[in-house]
Amino acid sequence: MTEENVDTTVDENVDETVDAGTTDNGVEKAAKPTRAELLEEEGEIAADYLEELMDLADIDGDIDIDVGDGRAQLSIVCEEDEESNLRTLVGGEGKTLGALQELSRLAVQTSTGQRSWLMLDIDGFRNSRRDELIRKAKQAIEDVKESGNEYAFKPMNSFERKIIHDQVAQAGLVSESEGEGDGRHVLVRPVHD
Repeated sequence: MTEENVDTTVDENVDETVDAGTTDNGVEKAAKPTRAELLEEEGEIAADYLEELMDLADIDGDIDIDVGDGRAQLSIVCEEDEESNLRTLVGGEGKTLGALQELSRLAVQTSTGQRSWLMLDIDGFRNSRRDELIRKAKQAIEDVKESGNEYAFKPMNSFERKIIHDQVAQAGLVSESEGEGDGRHVLVRPVHD
């Protein structure tokens, strides 16, 4: 991957704090990087890590870096869909994608000393999954409203559970996460007076 393939768009809504000035002895001190600059750096570190990994695995794709929702967001895409082997990086039910996201976060933490909350998407998987979960959440909401019974989803990762919780809250019902580890799932309940 060449440098021109990396997009570093910055969301203007990211908090920016600059601390410039002079020290007590009159020496000019450097401005602290803004939050947006720190998130861009996270994205660059993660992109470098992922690029090396993709080179080792002989997988083609372009890495786009963005900053939004208070976190670095990386997307690995391939323009030639017919020849793309990116789906191997997604894995069954997105498990490989989740592992790569965690490894990327660890690469950032190792480099910066700070915990990262970056999001990784590969070949549009997360967007497709979000749409699918919104449809499932709406169906579960209707089922709970009609039957008055609670509805339990299959186990999901935290990204997926948040999508369900948001939809349930918008519908005025109650949801909570139950279970431990890989068995953690969302339970939707009707509101009782």
